[in-house]
Amino acid sequence: MNVRTRFAPSPTGYLHIGGARTALFSWLYAKKMGGEFVLRIEDTDRERSTEASVQAILDGMGWLDLAHDEGPFYQTQRFDRYKEVIDTLVADGHAYPCYCSKERLDEVRERQMSNKEKPRYDGCCRAGVAQPPADVSPVIRFKNPQEGSVVIDDLIKGRVVVNNCELDDLILARSDGTPTYNLTVVVDDFDMQISHVIRGDDHLNNTPRQINILKAMGAPLPHYAHVPMILGEDGKRLSKRHGAVSVMQYFEEGFLPEALLNYLMRLGWSHGDQEIFSRAEMTELFDLKDVNGAASTFNPEKLLWLNQHYIKTSDPEYLGGVLKTYLAKLDCDCSQGPELAKVVEAQRERAKTMVEMADNSLFFYADFSEFEEKAAKKNFKAAAQAPLQKLQQVLTELPEWQAEPIHQCVMAVAEQLELKLGKVAQPLRVAVAGKGISPPIDITLELLGRERTLARIEMALEYIERRLQTA
Repeated sequence: MNVRTRFAPSPTGYLHIGGARTALFSWLYAKKMGGEFVLRIEDTDRERSTEASVQAILDGMGWLDLAHDEGPFYQTQRFDRYKEVIDTLVADGHAYPCYCSKERLDEVRERQMSNKEKPRYDGCCRAGVAQPPADVSPVIRFKNPQEGSVVIDDLIKGRVVVNNCELDDLILARSDGTPTYNLTVVVDDFDMQISHVIRGDDHLNNTPRQINILKAMGAPLPHYAHVPMILGEDGKRLSKRHGAVSVMQYFEEGFLPEALLNYLMRLGWSHGDQEIFSRAEMTELFDLKDVNGAASTFNPEKLLWLNQHYIKTSDPEYLGGVLKTYLAKLDCDCSQGPELAKVVEAQRERAKTMVEMADNSLFFYADFSEFEEKAAKKNFKAAAQAPLQKLQQVLTELPEWQAEPIHQCVMAVAEQLELKLGKVAQPLRVAVAGKGISPPIDITLELLGRERTLARIEMALEYIERRLQTA
């Protein structure tokens, strides 16, 4: 079998965590089986679908590097094909026009509910209407089988059996002729030769209806795999308050796509106790049979831990390119300054996100005019004047601007002035970084360069002098 999977989001909002995991599982299964991954945009909801949402989906898929082999296909460009199938189903006796008014359908529904019956269409027009009202544009309903059952051998849920008597005659086309979701999905999956439909289990109730439509079309049935939902830590359905934001929001917050993919991979799937997976390992090891049938719980702290792991272990050159993107968001030109890969190596142990790394690295590339108030108040007292002056002198004369000689200079000044190393290094750190946190001071100075280092020490000395004069 030629495996073909698809991801088919509706562009009525952003690409969220649940959708991204479904896309990942579909992509992985196709790649593992040497098949194709199709991207389809289900944009028939004209009132809610927007170009901005389409772009948000494409941006999210691009950032996660879940490249499609075919598509994106847009359902709004396939209306002629849907009409062709609907007309054929009517001609073959598998569908029929329904002229029931909204008022009649509401009355039927109220009566059924008062009798504690399942609300459903009562089949009023199923056998045909002798005298169709000329002023009514009918909907087209599917003539669902009334006997037998639909068997779904779900690759995650196991066998699911639904009696046909539980299903009513669903609408295939609205009164204005536009097709409905269950019809368009079936036609698309058939035309695009989708072999495996991998989607959220909120679609499980649609599957028996879609199988019956496929059978009426004489089409082969795909394999189905319904992925359980994701819950928040409170056990409720994932929402914005749990972190169910746009995938691109994680980019904005400084997460790496590798970390998010790794986290989504483990959200309902496992391979022993292994936590960290490269993309190659994901593709090699993933199997639908290993997807947990129960709902998964979203844990933001676990995602943050994974992100920190990838920051610590990823190639510095790659992360340097990522860091450049986040520095650009701070309007920082990093062309004049240390190599980005070296900054990554200096900062990676202290950063949980790339936003944090960019914020902490800004001082390497952009000069500042003010020191962090709390750090300056603590470290720029009168006692800091002598060590900073001495450091200014010895660093000016230092023949080799490297971390080790710089380290020896700082040590020598502390020893000469009979001070603890912190009493020398910390005022120096605030002087050059503008705040009390930076990589090791010798590495910080090497990356910053002699000229910027000496200029900032001078600025710190002037700051201390002003404070002493106004004290």
